[in-house]
Amino acid sequence: MSDASGRCGWCGTDPLYVAYHDSEWGVPERDARALWEKLVLDGFQAGLAWITILRKRDSLRAAFDNFDPEIVARYGEADRARLMADPGIIRSGAKIDSAVRGARVWLDMRDTGEDFSAWLWSFVDGQTVQNSPTTLTDVPTQTPQSVAMAKALKARGFNFCGPVIVYAFMQATGMVNDHLTGCPRHGPVRAMGDR
Repeated sequence: MSDASGRCGWCGTDPLYVAYHDSEWGVPERDARALWEKLVLDGFQAGLAWITILRKRDSLRAAFDNFDPEIVARYGEADRARLMADPGIIRSGAKIDSAVRGARVWLDMRDTGEDFSAWLWSFVDGQTVQNSPTTLTDVPTQTPQSVAMAKALKARGFNFCGPVIVYAFMQATGMVNDHLTGCPRHGPVRAMGDR
């Protein structure tokens, strides 16, 4: 279902959510650091609404040193205590620990010559999967690719990355174009993914 503008109905009318839908969601992201940040944010979303993360995203970025893996990987107990006391973020010890562990995995991959972006994009053969959903019920919550990526991420040591979270990550980062066909963003996002 879409709204009167034709937008995908999931974004509702909250200006922050609409702006996210109109400018970010589905745009192919190839930057390895930005992909790691988005994966961390999707992990923080587990059990929550995405709008909660959008509202706290700037605070999360500030609290996690702009998601610089070099810095986050060195976080210790004092950093964990600081984060657990920060009312501007999601104060979950497990999710904070997951972010730190993920930064270390990201660095290990980089330091052994493995590009995080290329690795993630390999699950969709390096190009956007172009779907043509006409209603929200046409959009899956997971796919064989998200199941495979989730399994591979967990094998590497990442957490909060089940197949449903991973599929949302793939949609958000343009690995999949799930804008409804009647949405004004479907065509532009398709064009970006076809480059």
